Order: sequence, then structure tokens, then C-alpha cells
Amino acid sequence: MTETANARRSGLREATRRAVRAEIADTAMTLFMERGFEETTVEQIASAVGMSGRSVFRYFDTKEDMVVGSMEQIGHDLAAALRARPAEESAWEALRRAFDEPLRALKQDGGIALARSTLLATTPSLRAAQQQKHAQWNTLLAPAVADRLTGPPATREYQARAVVAAALACMDAAVAEWTATKGRKPLAALLDTAIAAVRE
Repeated sequence: MTETANARRSGLREATRRAVRAEIADTAMTLFMERGFEETTVEQIASAVGMSGRSVFRYFDTKEDMVVGSMEQIGHDLAAALRARPAEESAWEALRRAFDEPLRALKQDGGIALARSTLLATTPSLRAAQQQKHAQWNTLLAPAVADRLTGPPATREYQARAVVAAALACMDAAVAEWTATKGRKPLAALLDTAIAAVRE
């Protein structure tokens, strides 16, 4: 089999895997919203998508990952968007603009993000899983932020981690307010207000 054919098959397998993951996650979210996160079992989710519980765990390591698993790809997308920002932008401005596309996507998701945020706010194990994903985001975003800072490399590295951690804390605060108001306040505006407060 040629290298091109191998690459095509590999791409098809990955696309199929992503589609199955999306179906499981969407089904799980529906059940979580109907029955509650703790009350919904993996076996119930598996039955709803027509597979075994063991098969579900080939796609997700934990039940929590069915809710926050997409955050891994979002982290990579944010890092790519951050690297693509104009070099003259400050670290804070570039970080804020990197969030533009995910924030736009929220307006077109039919309320899924708000439902997920509500679930996160009321489920301790999900909040812990979310914080783990944020730690991964910091690792992904900090190098591009460090490139926009001045000073010795070692100093810029930990400063970048602090800036990213602060930006993610601003996002958490904005999302908490957005969730509490059931989405009535625009999330982008809430994030801008939170970042402005920190930068002052």
C-alpha cells in the first residue's frame, strides 16, 4: 500500500473516531441534562449510542471527559490562534483575541455551552476535571505568550505562565457570571470586563 493510501486510511480512521466521540459526548450531555451527571451511568450512555460500556471507554477515559474532553482541542486551537496574532500585539491583547473564535462559536451551539457550564458549576468532579484541562491550556499557551514578553528567557517563562493563569481566571469569572445570569449577559463583554479589572 502506498504512503498516500496509508495516510488516507489513517485520516479516515481519525475522522471516524472524532465522529464517534462527538456522538457519545452529545448523547452523554443530553442524558446528563435530563437525569443529572452523578445519576447517569456509563452503561446508560453506552446503551443510548448502541455500544458496550467497554467500547465507550475506548473513546473516553472517564465519564467526566465526556463533558470536558473537547477542551483539549480547544486548547490547541487557542494556541494556534495565539501564535497567528500580529507580533506587535501585547501578550494580553493577543490572548484576548485568541478567544474570539471560541466565543463566536458559543452563539451558534444551540445552548450546549451554557448547559455544560451549568453542569460544571454544580458538579465538583467536573470542576476538578476542568481545572486539569486549564493546566494543559497553560502549557500550550505560555510559550507563545513568553515570546511577547521582554527580559531573560527564564523570567519570561514563569511570567507567561502567570499571565495565562490570570487570563484563564478571568475566563472562569466571566463564565460563572454568564452561567448565573443564564446567558443573558454576553460572555465576550464579561471577559473584557474581567480582563480590564485585572490589568488595572
